[in-house]
Amino acid sequence: MAKFNGTGARPVGRGPIASEQVPSGLTHEGAPGYARDAKSELFLLAVSNMVGEQDFYEDADERDARFRSLVHSTAVDDPDWFAGFVRWLRTEANMRSAALVAALEGARARVEAGEHGRSRQMVDAAMARADEPGEALAYWTGRYGRAVPKPVKRGIADAAARLYNERSLLKYDTASKGFRFADVLELVHASPAADKPWQGDLFKHAIDRRHQAEAPIPEGLGVLNRSAALRSRADADPELLLDPEALRSAGMTWENALSLAGDRVDKARLWEALIPSMGYMALLRNLRNFDEAGVSDGVAERVAAKLADPGEVARSRQLPMRFLSAYRAAPSLRWAHALEKALGHCLENVPRLDGRTLVLVDQSYSMGVRLSKRSDLSRAQAAQIFGAALALRCADADLVQFDNTSEAVPVRRGDAMLKVVERFWGARGGTETAQAVRDHFGGHDRVVIVTDEQVWGGYRGQEPLKAVPPQVPVYTWNLAGYRYGHGPSGESGRHTFGGLSDAAFRMIPLVEAGRSADWPWAR
Repeated sequence: MAKFNGTGARPVGRGPIASEQVPSGLTHEGAPGYARDAKSELFLLAVSNMVGEQDFYEDADERDARFRSLVHSTAVDDPDWFAGFVRWLRTEANMRSAALVAALEGARARVEAGEHGRSRQMVDAAMARADEPGEALAYWTGRYGRAVPKPVKRGIADAAARLYNERSLLKYDTASKGFRFADVLELVHASPAADKPWQGDLFKHAIDRRHQAEAPIPEGLGVLNRSAALRSRADADPELLLDPEALRSAGMTWENALSLAGDRVDKARLWEALIPSMGYMALLRNLRNFDEAGVSDGVAERVAAKLADPGEVARSRQLPMRFLSAYRAAPSLRWAHALEKALGHCLENVPRLDGRTLVLVDQSYSMGVRLSKRSDLSRAQAAQIFGAALALRCADADLVQFDNTSEAVPVRRGDAMLKVVERFWGARGGTETAQAVRDHFGGHDRVVIVTDEQVWGGYRGQEPLKAVPPQVPVYTWNLAGYRYGHGPSGESGRHTFGGLSDAAFRMIPLVEAGRSADWPWAR
């Protein structure tokens, strides 16, 4: 009789996030904890780490120290893997601070090890916005002083040449910043890009205005000259701020326009003038202001069309939680459909799975920690988004929320994701994952658990993955990046992925196809 080659034999895929197969530690709540290898632990921590933020089970200093330690070892041991990771972390996982700190700490570790190669490129790759060279220097000097190694300087200089322009100077070079554009340019000795003939004048003016408040603007810098002229004239005639083309050509930000106008012009008309030149994130965060000012339905329709456009969503690099936050903040329902479509585009990597799927969403008390000090959303709400997205895209799904109890969350074909999210409890009790699995598993083809993995080790404590038959794959979507996981990962149908974006979801179909899913930047 065949021992292995029966009718149910199927190829088993492998995942990149690997752990030990026998637990060596404990979760923060006392259940058996599985340690991961350094790359896997770094990946899961980075894709959920806002840096410098207090967490439920780790204080900010402890979490950041663990992050730095993992970065230091990995950047030295495998620089090729690490360089791809940093670029992906910033450009696809959309983790701004984590990518910046990873690149800087990785470069430092390599310099100290006598390995200078790749550091310059890593540092440059971690920056995608013009305020980030200043952020990089603020982090470095705040931690290591003003002695900046050449590879770090050159990486920051490359980013400055790539990102600095007239509009970014107006938006980000403000007195509220400890490191202004001039400070960056003088410290890293950035040279103007060869294909940007105007950048020499821009760099010189950035330095001049840092040291002389009334520094004249070179004639070749048209946006800055138009901005200065509009500001001067608007002091006497604020109605000039109601001209959309004048605002656009002067690079006027919505913050500056509102400040200049004060209460001297109608707010609805001012917003309607500003909206054509506002970026995606600015539109998303101001929906409440548009409603409160009374922006017309015609203008609102144009805003909604931009919010729902898949290309605009992709370019905006917004995390899914931004759309839920905007939906909750906006007082009217005229944005709801656009935000629902935008959220769907943002989650395009969430797979459409055949068969029956059990989706378990952790709503325990530890999941109630806010994603960052500036966020009004919690890890529990991020879990709700991913759980709802999976359930709505699966051919046949049972969506369940759990803490120390559990219950089904109703999902019907055609439901709006934002409405499904409203059916969850929110964070409250303990983390009895295994009990939730036992109560709701019934011949499903797979199980997906969205969680921080900090299973309780109390009287009903059991390793959650052991409650599922070994031939049924279990995917854990980790939203916290703690050191120990609730089960093994990387083989035998047990896999862990994670993050606050949808970027790593594309690995699941590869595993289901019996293939080895590589790191997402290595595809």
